[in-house]
Amino acid sequence: MVRSPDFKTRPRSYYLSAVLILVVGVVIGLVLSAGFDLPRAPRAERGTLSATTSSGDLPESPFVGLVERALPAVVFVDVRKKASSDSEDPQDEIFRRFFGEGGQRPRTLPSSGSGFIIDREGRILTNNHVVRDASDITVTLNDKRSFKAKVIGADPETDVAVIKIEGDNLPVLPLGDSDRLRVGDWAIAMGNPLGELRGSVTVGIISAQGRSNLNIWGGTPSYQDFIQTDASINFGNSGGPLCNIRGEAIGINTAINPSGQGIGFAIPINLARHVAEQLVAHGEVKRAWLGVQLAELTPEMAEGFGIHGDQGVVIQEVLKNQPAERAGIRRNDVIVEFEGQPVSDVQKFRLKVADMPIGQKVNLVVLRDGKHVPLTMTLGPRPDAQIAENGGAPEDVPATPKLAGIQVRDLKSTERTSSDGEGGVVVTDVESGSAGEDAGLEPNDIIVEVNRKAVRSAAAFAEQLKAAKNSGKQHAVLLVKRGNRTTYVPVRLKD
Repeated sequence: MVRSPDFKTRPRSYYLSAVLILVVGVVIGLVLSAGFDLPRAPRAERGTLSATTSSGDLPESPFVGLVERALPAVVFVDVRKKASSDSEDPQDEIFRRFFGEGGQRPRTLPSSGSGFIIDREGRILTNNHVVRDASDITVTLNDKRSFKAKVIGADPETDVAVIKIEGDNLPVLPLGDSDRLRVGDWAIAMGNPLGELRGSVTVGIISAQGRSNLNIWGGTPSYQDFIQTDASINFGNSGGPLCNIRGEAIGINTAINPSGQGIGFAIPINLARHVAEQLVAHGEVKRAWLGVQLAELTPEMAEGFGIHGDQGVVIQEVLKNQPAERAGIRRNDVIVEFEGQPVSDVQKFRLKVADMPIGQKVNLVVLRDGKHVPLTMTLGPRPDAQIAENGGAPEDVPATPKLAGIQVRDLKSTERTSSDGEGGVVVTDVESGSAGEDAGLEPNDIIVEVNRKAVRSAAAFAEQLKAAKNSGKQHAVLLVKRGNRTTYVPVRLKD
């Protein structure tokens, strides 16, 4: 190979010097970079983690203080039920109260619930269904002290019970005022869900008030004015307190809706307190009554009756030899005022009457044929049950054509006797999808009145419905007897 005449061979020391200069430059650069604020690799890239702390204190939950004050008075109620080997375990119906007919549980005699201490003497509020048929009751406090308890009194009509323990230095839960509750107020439920999670606390709000006509598993109380809450209530919470944000008991946790979430019910503490006072004083609750069956005055009924407004409750039946009959109250009267106060809700009116002393004279105003009629009556004792029986099955008779999907026939003589001669017509068929079916009418119902006018025959029934429709009314109000009960049924009028 021929080399260019300009090419010169460099000595080996030239390359070594170049490498040395490069290394020195790198070292100097690293030293200089340490003195400047150069970005560093993130900690995550260096494979290390660190925790950050705040110099300030965390804000305290508003529920901590009230739970510290209230929870010591909430107790675990352990009950042994009276049950024979050939009878159903009484606790099964309590289980069905929460989980429905499909719920299954081991058939064991012990059961449990909750309660709360309301005075220094050791009296405890709980549910009747918790201690019903109890042969032995043990109460355990949150400080782990245990006591034997005895039943002072129980009221199945409201599902309230009072039991008592003997002990020293007992914590007490103050009672609030449930009449001052508002929907949206805080609600704190305390108790022993499932019988194992003692001292549990759940939080929600007051979802609604005045809930009634609830079909509660294990026995439905006759007097209902429930508080609804979304604070979690479970099996075992029964008898425990529902508290407000001040740590006062505003209700007794009683039931849940097994088919829904966030739907629990509690007895208002004002109602429970009134019942408890009678149980402590007398061992039972004595209630007054009028001796009538009542119905809500719905807009449809008001329109059918020709009444302006929706204030009042309707007398749908007056029982014989009872205070209302002696005072001159009649069927279809609308009670609009009681003791100077307006009346607008059946359940609240029943509770108000029941809470009054037996034998007390009361003043009420009824709306009768468009006129306000003042009446005075003496309240009587509420009997345990009212028994009425209808007659046997009638013979078949020709039926009328259907009106509003309802087909009726005349009463037989035996049926007229069993209905106290009131008359009426018997429903023989209700057409599917008709106004009659929508209203809930069923075969064998007896229609006694249409818009407060007695029905004497099937032909008269047809004429009365046609007259109501021709007058421009949207509904006809039927007075219907079904078994032992009489009720108003508004029926929409249509072709």
